Amino acid sequence: MEASTDLKQVKAALKRIWGYDDFRPPQEEIIKSLLDHKDALIVMPTGGGKSICFQLPALLKTGLTLVISPLVALMENQVQELQVLNLPAALIHSQLMPQQRRQTLRLVEQNQLRLLYLSPETLLSSPVWSVICQPHVKINGLILDEAHCLVQWGDSFRPAYRRLGAIRSTLLNLKPAHTKIAIAAFTATANPDVQNTIKQVLQLENPEEFLLSPYRSNLELNIKTVCTPRGRQKQLIQLIQPRKNQTGLIYARTRKDCEKLAQWLQTQHYSTVAYHAGLGSEERRKIEQDWLQEKVKFVVCSSAFGMGINKSNVRWVVHFQAPFLLSEYIQEVGRAGRDGQPAIALTMISEPTGFFYPEDKQRQNYLKKNLQKQYQSADQLMKKLPLTGNIEAVSQRFKNSAIALSILHAQGRLLWRDPFNYEIQFKPYKSVLDQNNKAIQQMNQYLRTRQCRWQFLLQAFGFNLDDSFKRCGHCDRCQSQK
Repeated sequence: MEASTDLKQVKAALKRIWGYDDFRPPQEEIIKSLLDHKDALIVMPTGGGKSICFQLPALLKTGLTLVISPLVALMENQVQELQVLNLPAALIHSQLMPQQRRQTLRLVEQNQLRLLYLSPETLLSSPVWSVICQPHVKINGLILDEAHCLVQWGDSFRPAYRRLGAIRSTLLNLKPAHTKIAIAAFTATANPDVQNTIKQVLQLENPEEFLLSPYRSNLELNIKTVCTPRGRQKQLIQLIQPRKNQTGLIYARTRKDCEKLAQWLQTQHYSTVAYHAGLGSEERRKIEQDWLQEKVKFVVCSSAFGMGINKSNVRWVVHFQAPFLLSEYIQEVGRAGRDGQPAIALTMISEPTGFFYPEDKQRQNYLKKNLQKQYQSADQLMKKLPLTGNIEAVSQRFKNSAIALSILHAQGRLLWRDPFNYEIQFKPYKSVLDQNNKAIQQMNQYLRTRQCRWQFLLQAFGFNLDDSFKRCGHCDRCQSQK
């Protein structure tokens, strides 16, 4: 089935595969856009049914859709669900056994798969790329899932994201003349600046845009200021004690924070467990299943938890420490109350002077200094890099050169001729560090704002509020004004 697939056939496939009678808005329009080989940018709140929007078109087409995903846990969740339904989907990641990897690549070579999940780094690895770019391997789409990661991580943490824009043109040069490859970027959170960066980096061509408001009238947002570590623990217990039989999540910033907090809660007779990217695949999977089945009511987790995990009855989300970015915050609080029932989100912050309880200020200063160091060392390295070159050859000669090239690209001073070969260009550039600091500052403004929390968030994410939305009536700021 190709783009000519009519709506009846699409709905029949939805019913046959997932058991749903109809689409939620705007799933139908997004699916039609992808079936018509159009580029798209989709900003849809957590729990809005994003994955069906690209999985269904991929299954209805002949050929392979590549799904670029940031986390192994996220890929495993989606692929396992598809494989349980006997659908032709697979994944490749660094933790796979060599035999499994070879078997999956054979299926790609034989055009047996419809969906292949992989990270940007895996896609651009030599064994995988050499198979995907073979002329007879039919590629019809490139999906960037959790697309905000391109901006959040793409400069100094996951530089491979910055090379994704060169993939389509390179593949089209290697495939038969009539080949069409559509690109779609999906995320739950992207302000206008982030949207523009995604469109620019991926080189989207006249993309159709589907921008849905993240507002949830059933989700209450609260920020509490604490003056001591003990005060932070006390606020946490006050929230979770009356809700210990409800499903929840506690977000902490680092692996160490997660472990430490989970251990402390266990001493307080709460049955919980720590979840972070440092755990093995099987261990992560078991924690996810235990939480989904409510054997464990709440998990103490890093931001790695929750992406792609579908659970509608989360009643509360706590940020034991505040995220650094609004995009992280809105993703994570958006995991509560997907079923439309009342839910609460609480974030705890140290008092603003940092005099009595400097922890939050120290964390933020550490992040800023770390970023500054990375950009300074990249600046030094840029002077030594050849003006044109191959990333693999350059990486062998210069440590951290991938990050330096990524920062140059973010500044508009580098062009990727293809995903592996670059050309440095001499022209005025913008400071990426200033943009990062601006994003951190925006999060601070949100935490300290005196206006309605939801009003602040919606304005920050580019949604024009009409006169009827003066305030939500159910955040801590609105409650204090009553």
